[in-house]
Amino acid sequence: MTFSLYDLLGSLGAATLILTYFLLQLDRIKSTSFWYSLLNAVGAALILVSLIFDFNLPSLIIEAFWLIISLYGIIKFFLQRKL
Repeated sequence: MTFSLYDLLGSLGAATLILTYFLLQLDRIKSTSFWYSLLNAVGAALILVSLIFDFNLPSLIIEAFWLIISLYGIIKFFLQRKL
């Protein structure tokens, strides 16, 4: 098995999602925080990049929604901050 750049990016994305969830469970980050949504968006985006090169439809669907929901969280954070 070869480990390419897109494998590295996908692995970093998965590690980012796992770390973010772990930080949430440790109460080190709040689910309503900017950082929670940003880390989730970065993780999903990195996994999506890897899926361009090694396509998997179910993974594409879940990561696309993960990214969209995370972007919604980022927008919501900034909108609430302005109020």
